[in-house]
Amino acid sequence: MEEFGYSPKELLFDEEGRAKLITGITTIAKAVKSTLGPRGRTVLIESPNHTHGITVTKDGVTVAKSIFLLDPVENLAVKMMKEAADRTATSAGDGTTTAIVLTEAIVRQGQDLLNEKHNVTEVIKHINITANGIVKNLENSCKKVSGKTLHNVASISANNDNEIGKIISNAYTKVGKNGIVTIENSQTAETYSEFTNGIKIARGYTSNMFVNDFKNDECIMDDVLVLVTDQEISNILSIENVLKTVIQENKKLLIIGPCNQNVINTLAVNVVKNKLKFCNIAPPEFGYKMNELMSDIALSLGAKYFSESTGDDLSLISIADLGRAERIIIGRDSSSIIKPESKQSDVDERVEQLWVAYHAAQKKNDKDFIKNRIASLTGSVAVIYVGGNSDLEQKERKDRVDDAVCAVRSALEEGILPGGGLALFNESYRIIADADDMIEDISAEQYVAMQIMARAIQAPLLQIHENAGNDGYDIMEQCASDTNAGYDVKNDQYGDMYSMGIIDPLKVTKNALKNAVSVATTILSTNAIITMTRA
Repeated sequence: MEEFGYSPKELLFDEEGRAKLITGITTIAKAVKSTLGPRGRTVLIESPNHTHGITVTKDGVTVAKSIFLLDPVENLAVKMMKEAADRTATSAGDGTTTAIVLTEAIVRQGQDLLNEKHNVTEVIKHINITANGIVKNLENSCKKVSGKTLHNVASISANNDNEIGKIISNAYTKVGKNGIVTIENSQTAETYSEFTNGIKIARGYTSNMFVNDFKNDECIMDDVLVLVTDQEISNILSIENVLKTVIQENKKLLIIGPCNQNVINTLAVNVVKNKLKFCNIAPPEFGYKMNELMSDIALSLGAKYFSESTGDDLSLISIADLGRAERIIIGRDSSSIIKPESKQSDVDERVEQLWVAYHAAQKKNDKDFIKNRIASLTGSVAVIYVGGNSDLEQKERKDRVDDAVCAVRSALEEGILPGGGLALFNESYRIIADADDMIEDISAEQYVAMQIMARAIQAPLLQIHENAGNDGYDIMEQCASDTNAGYDVKNDQYGDMYSMGIIDPLKVTKNALKNAVSVATTILSTNAIITMTRA
């Protein structure tokens, strides 16, 4: 066929096509939703992309990403389910399993309740209207977080690991709302956190001759002048104006910029032989990321950023163009710079601009980079080092820590709801009551849309209890008297969900719902499926 310039396609229509899509949805949902809740199970995945070709995880998005089906139509459904999970992970950082559970539930309820008499376009419109109403009610009923609440959010999102929850909540307590918590692999089996009150740069000294604290293998200096440039300093004479003043006035100088080996050697020799106080680190990152980070560093320290992109002539640099750091701690692989308070107003303005860019960013990598820039500017950085007794254990724990860190961030941003799927389950009662009250005044399409959503949003709570071997409906009958009353699956007890510390971030819940509705309505409206012909 290729000689005619086209590739043949396979087409499926109506019930036959949707049945295959639902098979794909059921397959991925069954694997992912088995991880939901404190008694959810782990999933074993074989893949060349994972450590030693295998991973063990309870992270929904990791499970989803690993699934590919042979049947092309079923695999299309899998791709769409992954999209719901990916969107939720990007916007809220957690809730990927909930998004997949909700997507499957909406599609299944749609298949059960829709018939040929319904105008599917109208039904989908009212599904979206109903979903928007649910989100609005959740926003109106959420609570702001407190210190103890942070620990509960972190513990639950880390699959009820109180130790991890404590580490994460302590990290956020120290860095504050605008601070940033990042995650790295620990070199030991221990999981712990470290804090930096300043600019953290993932670059170390360019020569060990700059080291003056031999016990810790670091260059530590107070009240330091800082030169910031992305232009290579290939000749020591190009910064002669600055060096003369630094040497004459017995000042200290940190150069953040690329230097060729001759310049590094000259600086290092003067440090050792003449007791001058110099240090050099290379610029962080590469390309546009380097430019933006270097610009942030210069702003924080009150320095002029000499950049090739703006055509600055480094030979014209003067002492007035240098920034100032209260203290620098330059290690082998990373550096911390304590910035002065005098430039805080400029920094606050840049941080506000970056938060706007963060919320507008569509990709997780872009969001993470912007968060790192904010962290550098605010000077509030916590790094959680995740350990494990094996690579598999470390990978599984790191997935849980990542989810929990994102959940706490979401809770700080928008508040919390009663957890365990209870907030959505309570909304289902409201929708059913509204539908019954309005049945004489609304169209059949609006009524069926409300029924679809009412039944579907019960799915997360029911799945959590199913994974624990309970009947969710029986459980909820015991809690009908109070909207915050629920059941602690982990400890087998009834009570107020807030008091028991079983809570979900609003941002996670509402984004999971929005993304599930988006994908599910696309599937429900599908009537023809075109795939490539397989040999």
